[in-house]
Amino acid sequence: MLDAPPTGRVSRFLNVSAEVSGLAKVGPIRTHADTVANVIKSPQTAVHFVSTLEEMPVQETLDGIAEIRAIPGMQVGGIVINMARPAVLTQQELKAQPDLAAMAAALGTAGLYDPDSLAAALAAELSEHSRLVELADRERTELEAAGQPMYELPLIAEGIDLAALHKLAAELRDQGMA
Repeated sequence: MLDAPPTGRVSRFLNVSAEVSGLAKVGPIRTHADTVANVIKSPQTAVHFVSTLEEMPVQETLDGIAEIRAIPGMQVGGIVINMARPAVLTQQELKAQPDLAAMAAALGTAGLYDPDSLAAALAAELSEHSRLVELADRERTELEAAGQPMYELPLIAEGIDLAALHKLAAELRDQGMA
């Protein structure tokens, strides 16, 4: 596995060993550059892309896939959606208009201060959440159109440690990524 620069420069980054090979006609530098180029263009090597479900990362991923497909001998692997958020509401719940009066009444019954303002704030949060879910669904559809295998890794809000890495690896393995 190799981390690369932003996708707009990924083809130049991965093809640099071929350029070095062209400059160094003989010797250890040429041998090393040829070895690296052979590994990168091997049928056993694929370039996987990682993206979040946001407009710019998705577009950069699609652009990077197009770049790699244009290089003879290079293969595109899968697309990993990073920090995917689980659906907590159904599509029907997301589209429903909240009843502010009923929400405020329930919040007031629960003894919360200023239930009308709180109900309005919760309705605004619901609207924003709905917009983000819609955006994520649209971006996922864009990535699916690339025709590559897709894998999803969940958002781990607590941060990444060794246990979290094992969890992410298990997620990828369970989804069939080799």
